[in-house]
Amino acid sequence: MSPFLVMSLLFGLTFGQTASLCAPSEYTIHVEKRECAYCLAINTTICAGFCMTRDSNGKKLLLKSALSQNVCTYKEMLYQTALIPGCPHHTVPYYSYPVAVSCKCGKCNTDYSDCVHEKVRTNYCTKPQK
Repeated sequence: MSPFLVMSLLFGLTFGQTASLCAPSEYTIHVEKRECAYCLAINTTICAGFCMTRDSNGKKLLLKSALSQNVCTYKEMLYQTALIPGCPHHTVPYYSYPVAVSCKCGKCNTDYSDCVHEKVRTNYCTKPQK
């Protein structure tokens, strides 16, 4: 391998991590419970953005450590709880949700993240909003 190719590869691997644009982003969650009279719009932060991914088509030419399929995921998060208004006494009126404090590019952890992108996602209110 030529020295130029090696330096280009090293530069690309190094710059790829710094060029990632993964950060907490504002997001609104709409929460409803069938038993409750209202929908609650919650403003929170989620991890969103671009993470450098290296195509595995070159796996024969590169070291395994140089290949990655990273996603923008939580580095630090905390949970907050909101009260859904208009719930009857026999219903638990609380909803807990994650708040991204900081983010990183890394492997998707199914313990606390939904790693599958669904084609149809509803995030709106069908009841009056409070």
